[in-house]
Amino acid sequence: MPYIVIEEDRCKGCGLCTIACPKKLVSLSSQPNALGYTLAVFNNPENCTGCSLCAEMCPDVAITVFKEDN
Repeated sequence: MPYIVIEEDRCKGCGLCTIACPKKLVSLSSQPNALGYTLAVFNNPENCTGCSLCAEMCPDVAITVFKEDN
């Protein structure tokens, strides 16, 4: 099952990943990180197709997509 990892220390909460995800699996949290940025969070990972659009859109390279073999 594919999944993504969002590096909290790199995310600045721009929201581009939330727009890019065709299944709307990435959203912005209500809690800021240590630097005061609202972080992106991964929701409903079982629905992720591993398309990598979220990672491609991230200007801070904070998202890594993993595609595991079944």
